[in-house]
Amino acid sequence: MIVIASVIGACIGVCLGALGGGGSIITVPALVYLLQQPLSTAITQSLVIVGISAVVAVAGHARAGHVRWRAGIALGAVGALAAWGGTAFGRLIPASTALASFAVLMLVVALSLLYRSRSRLTRSISPATQSNDLPRSERTTQIRSAVEVILAGLLIGGLTGFFGVGGGFVIVPVLVILLGYPMPVAVGTSLLVVSLNSATALLARIGHQPIEWSVVIPVTVVAILGSVVGKVISQRTSESVLTRSFAAMLLVVAGYVGARSFGLLP
Repeated sequence: MIVIASVIGACIGVCLGALGGGGSIITVPALVYLLQQPLSTAITQSLVIVGISAVVAVAGHARAGHVRWRAGIALGAVGALAAWGGTAFGRLIPASTALASFAVLMLVVALSLLYRSRSRLTRSISPATQSNDLPRSERTTQIRSAVEVILAGLLIGGLTGFFGVGGGFVIVPVLVILLGYPMPVAVGTSLLVVSLNSATALLARIGHQPIEWSVVIPVTVVAILGSVVGKVISQRTSESVLTRSFAAMLLVVAGYVGARSFGLLP
């Protein structure tokens, strides 16, 4: 179990450190299928693991000046109510249905990441925008900026509460494409939002599900170490390679979870 927990933690940490999210989307399936945990317990423990790992990763990115605190806190605040709602809704859904939905979510995310990597949307930001410290939202109307933040926060918070995921795979594209942040800043700010959303969703679940610290502690420790490695990898590897590698992994996991959910595999 320790070996499996270490592998899970390493995958989570590397994804968080390199991509600013994505680790949590593999945490729940790993806890359910590799460590044989009930879905509700896996979601709660995923929030603990990802939340703590993201907090540690935020510190490193903040020292490099890659965290926009105001935007991150705004997204987290908007997502807080949605996280509570997503948690309440998740309790009403059978585990098999939730896992099947999770597989669909992973498939959609993987395909969107592949499309984003192929079209190189992040490189469409002009040099002038990248060199300027002000986000693109200040060059558009305040109404449009507010709507984008609210919709993004609601989507991210709902996913966090329902599936136990931090939502980094949604946050990073939102910050890059809609708000115009450079990729390093988007990654650092995403980790801040992941931390806030995970904490909110966890508060909504405390007292309803037990936490197996014998699982959470080793996974979290390795995930923290993995986030450091992930940050180094992100500095030495192109974004397109990282994105496509993560998307390929998601496709494999989505296929497995979907097959198990529909009874195609034992």
